[in-house]
Amino acid sequence: MSARAPEGSGVRAGAVAAGRTGSRFGRRAELALALLAVAVAVALWALTRSYPNYDSYYHLVWGRELLEGMLPSLQAYAAPTQHPLWIVAAAALGLIGEPADRALILGCLLAHAALVVGTYRLGAAVFGRWPGLAAAAFVAASASFALYALRGYVDAPFLALVVWAGVLSAERGRTGGHVAPLALLVLAGLLRPEAWVITGLYALWAWPGAGARTRVGLGLAALAAPLLWSAVDLLATGDPLHSLNATSELAGELGRERGLDKVPGAFVVFLAATVRPPVALLALAGLWLALRRLGWRRSRVPLALLAAGVATFVGTGVVGLSILPRYLTVPAVALCVFAGYALAGFTTLPASDPVRRRWLRASAIAVVAGLIVLAALRPSLEPVAAELGFLERTHEDLVAVLDDPAVRAARTCGPVTLPNYRLVPDARWHLDAARSEVGSRSALRREHGVAIFAVGPKALRRIGFADGASPSTNVPDPGYERIARHGSLVAYASCP
Repeated sequence: MSARAPEGSGVRAGAVAAGRTGSRFGRRAELALALLAVAVAVALWALTRSYPNYDSYYHLVWGRELLEGMLPSLQAYAAPTQHPLWIVAAAALGLIGEPADRALILGCLLAHAALVVGTYRLGAAVFGRWPGLAAAAFVAASASFALYALRGYVDAPFLALVVWAGVLSAERGRTGGHVAPLALLVLAGLLRPEAWVITGLYALWAWPGAGARTRVGLGLAALAAPLLWSAVDLLATGDPLHSLNATSELAGELGRERGLDKVPGAFVVFLAATVRPPVALLALAGLWLALRRLGWRRSRVPLALLAAGVATFVGTGVVGLSILPRYLTVPAVALCVFAGYALAGFTTLPASDPVRRRWLRASAIAVVAGLIVLAALRPSLEPVAAELGFLERTHEDLVAVLDDPAVRAARTCGPVTLPNYRLVPDARWHLDAARSEVGSRSALRREHGVAIFAVGPKALRRIGFADGASPSTNVPDPGYERIARHGSLVAYASCP
């Protein structure tokens, strides 16, 4: 591996060569890694009383509506973008009742564990066992990836599916069969649209030399997820482009950052926040080393993930969608793979190779420099713990207020309203309430009923005045009297 691979050499040949040098640890070691990842995931779930984010709570509500024989209320006020497979998964979890919200968190944490193990396998297949292990460590150490799982974001299972599709592609090569990786990519495409680009790239890569039947399958796979997504939109709303149109409109209403001119700055800031600056710098070095020493064919899978992620991030700016850090999770994982190669790629060289010794010294310097930078930046898990603590307390306060006997009695007078869209799906899920029974005061007439308000500086900032909500929505209307308070939430009621 000390010499650069010829550009014409095939991926399969590279995989075979990697196998001869022992590109992966033994089965027992890999099983131990998987069990450790699962154990950590379960422990985090048990020790943190975290709950789903706004989007996932809405998907739980939509899944319950499906179970009750109704179409999901995708057009509810300020409803998030629907993700078809996430609705199905939420419906399946909904069979166990209200604890489905905590079960969803466990599923996302297990998906995060699968992502960590899959990153190792991808890095090992492309660059070798120790680079793969370093890449997995970088993903596991990312607070952003862990927080997405702890908040029940759809990104956790989406990333796991994409990375494992990459693992199968890297390990099998072009002649190893396409059904399994394509199946994973189609499922991922029903969770996030970024997978549509990745599926298209896979189909283009597999097209040369494929037979007529295989090409038909590649084409169908590339179209399956977007067509199914549009079909769900059409069935539930009458508009096959509802997800695109509604998401763009909501971004404008909430005043979120969007537009092509915002993409370059956001790209740098968001990536650095996800993988941290030392890892990002290592990734650039690893990308250069991989292309120089191994060629782009050997590095095609992480390169494709990086390219597809960047393309879709730029695409969000072009079509006017919100520019969010979560849209860069795919390229962030790819950068972790390249960073793993930069840090531990020397282990793939013969002991007698002088490049190995120079690379080892450079890696040691990089580790020391990275530790110095991290010490200067003083990264801490306290913000993550504080965020999870605030969300847990808010959820508990909401449940306590909704379960208060005075509030339950006053619900007969009219709907439950909240200052804005925040906490609406949480309340609907807990109360098993219809769209007309719980809503935002900026969208519902509120002559009578139960009005819940946020109190305290942080609760007002995060809940009461979220995304520029009018202060009037967090002030009781005439005729409303206070009936209950629990923590940062207080309830008022008015009856005819």
